[in-house]
Amino acid sequence: MTQSQHTITYSRVIHLSHIIDQSVPQWPGDPSIEFDTVAELSQDGYYLRRFSLGEHSATHINAPNSFHSYGVGIDQYSPQSLVVPAIVIDICETTTIYPDYALTIADILAWEEEYGTISSGSVVLLNTGWQNKWWDEDAFFNRDTQGIMHFPGFNSDATQFLVDERQIGGVGIDTHGVDPGQDNSFATNRLVLEKPRIVLENLTNLDQLPAKGTTLVIGILRLRDGSGSPAAVLALVP
Repeated sequence: MTQSQHTITYSRVIHLSHIIDQSVPQWPGDPSIEFDTVAELSQDGYYLRRFSLGEHSATHINAPNSFHSYGVGIDQYSPQSLVVPAIVIDICETTTIYPDYALTIADILAWEEEYGTISSGSVVLLNTGWQNKWWDEDAFFNRDTQGIMHFPGFNSDATQFLVDERQIGGVGIDTHGVDPGQDNSFATNRLVLEKPRIVLENLTNLDQLPAKGTTLVIGILRLRDGSGSPAAVLALVP
């Protein structure tokens, strides 16, 4: 049997991952990011650091076992599943006025009216404009006086539609959660991760991507039974 071959044509490669340092916005309760110098050039002849961070820190991918007891860990993702087509839905204009906005089925159909039906296996990236708030933790989480976070995400009905009717390969967003900040049920995460699909959070540079045609290359740490992993996400832009 001949293995099928795939050709990717691209003109640019764009980082979709933030640089990791100790000042990145951290989800409440997540471990702090730490760097410790282990070896110095002047003393040891080489430079080496040890680092520590949570599996869902910075730009990261979530695995099914983070929301389902029967789910696989990040180490079980096949290499093929980490090279995927992506489309981008831009809701920046709306989120400027309504920070709690959640993507609707109507938004999806409007996008499809302009660009065509979302192809099976695609990762749906939601550009909310939140990447511009990354270095201001107060603005990024946008908490009210009760501590409730206010940032946009995917409506659960829209997610169900994408999973059932479009057979998507996953979702991604430039906020700290594919679920809106007020949603503590993690509905979109749970729906998408019923199978080992893609959930990417804290992306950046989504404004540099076209609405369709991009291929994502998602680099992970193959942590055994990992609930997720910091991710190096590259966009191959046609």
